[in-house]
Amino acid sequence: MALREPVELIAPDQLGVLHLIAMGGTGMSGIAVGYHELGIPVSGCDQADSPVLRHLASLGIPARVGHDPAHLEGVGTVVVSSAVHPDNAELVAARRIGLRVWHRSTALAALMLGRRAVSVAGTHGKTTTSAMIATMATAAGADPSYVIGSPLATTGESARIGRGTPFIVEADESDGSFWQYPTNIAVITNVEADHLDNWGSPEDYAAGFTRFATAGSVEQIVINGDDTGARALTARLRADPSVSARILTYGESAGLDVRLSGIGFSGMTSHATLSHGGHGHDLDLSVPGRHNLWNAAAAFAVGLLLGLDEGALLSGAASFAGTHRRFQLVGTAPAAGGEVTVVDDYAHHPTEIVAALSAGRRVAGRGRLVACFQPHLFSRTRDFADAFGAALAQADLVVPTDVYPAREEPVPGVTGQLVADAAKAAGADVHYVEDKTALPGELADLVRGGDLVMTIGAGDVTRVGPALLERLRAHRP
Repeated sequence: MALREPVELIAPDQLGVLHLIAMGGTGMSGIAVGYHELGIPVSGCDQADSPVLRHLASLGIPARVGHDPAHLEGVGTVVVSSAVHPDNAELVAARRIGLRVWHRSTALAALMLGRRAVSVAGTHGKTTTSAMIATMATAAGADPSYVIGSPLATTGESARIGRGTPFIVEADESDGSFWQYPTNIAVITNVEADHLDNWGSPEDYAAGFTRFATAGSVEQIVINGDDTGARALTARLRADPSVSARILTYGESAGLDVRLSGIGFSGMTSHATLSHGGHGHDLDLSVPGRHNLWNAAAAFAVGLLLGLDEGALLSGAASFAGTHRRFQLVGTAPAAGGEVTVVDDYAHHPTEIVAALSAGRRVAGRGRLVACFQPHLFSRTRDFADAFGAALAQADLVVPTDVYPAREEPVPGVTGQLVADAAKAAGADVHYVEDKTALPGELADLVRGGDLVMTIGAGDVTRVGPALLERLRAHRP
């Protein structure tokens, strides 16, 4: 997949009827909702029925199952995600008859025109940070618009068009999409090499963030002062005095503009003192993990730049209940010796796994931490197998399965066994289950009361937790 260069934007009311191919995806569905709330006619389809499609239909958006060129009648603009193959029948027909075809990032960027655009970029933490900004800005009365990568736990929605000026988006760097957005406030949570199948090298990947942060529309930059890659980026940016004056740093290190101290954890909660401008505030979160405190500090910094009340921002942070698949509690079930708790997490990069399991370790307490991991993409598994193994070795029991291919074709010799072997070499107790459909049964035999089981990965491992709980409840000890 090549990197995407920005294209010229057109105002939403000039696009005609929008038709979204693969509308059931999280990112695409949010865009559909955004245009629908603006009063722009929208339709869409996907290859299979889903709760997302049914939800869109309930909003009055025509949502069809299957791909048929007949769906294009009356359409002015076709929107596609990266998951849509070039030979898709609707896409082929749209190009043949000369319809405007936009990538989802372009359609999202057009929605942001005329707003104060906040784009959250970074290798990790984009979804949670953008969701926190949306929640905190809402609590502060800003009535923001947002399109984020996962539904908010409190509302079940991943997109909203508000009446206020701010528009918050999760800015995907994987294919260069983040360059497309008319960003005014650029947020960078961290920079660590990923998606090298598109970028080619870590140096090119890092340079992509420099381009993102120095785009002509960018007025302010909020950047992590503790992350190694982000610090290197900050040093490059500060070489230009005109850019340096627009940087706001956050994290735990001395001298940062928004600083965390006194960090502590209790069960599923986190707390810290948040200092800015000589004033300290209590920051209390109902989600676990040091990384989430960093995310909240970034969101607070954005709120400051938006001119929002500090107390209201902190109240919003306290009300944040997370997003779907980010340390999401799936449920509990009885097992021999007590209860088993299941949490689901989207982590699919070694650093993300370290953060998720660190939070899991604190929540597990004296119980065992069981990590059920599904690698995502053959290229990522090949590049990071050893790092995956080292990260997973934090758990008391590691249960890897085979690779979720997503958009990729198999790579010879690259399977989940690479991760299993790496975890074992790192000292972990490993139980490899190649067939993911066997995971609920295998886990049911392995777990015991007091265990915290985390299903981890960006694929369909999310289905394992509910199936495991169903088995445990059916065989109540």
